[in-house]
Amino acid sequence: MLTLTDNARLTVEGLAAQAELPETGGLRIAQSEAQGGTYELSLVTAPQDDDQVIDTGAAKVFVEASTADVLATQSLDAELTEQGPGFMLAPQAPLG
Repeated sequence: MLTLTDNARLTVEGLAAQAELPETGGLRIAQSEAQGGTYELSLVTAPQDDDQVIDTGAAKVFVEASTADVLATQSLDAELTEQGPGFMLAPQAPLG
């Protein structure tokens, strides 16, 4: 399952609060229809029925069902850039 770094968790929490999303809302990751192999991120008020839900308290991330397997071994990270928050994916660190 996709994991979140502390930076990503805090960034998602901040974006959700800034957008005044309800408690059911969060960041949704879906495969881009316009450009294969890329992902679209959007703030949504609730997950879609078949989304995988990653709930870390105030930060909720919803992963499109068809994308969940591809992202299962990835970790979502975030950093603040001049254009605002930026998200990136990286392989999860091996356990042990």
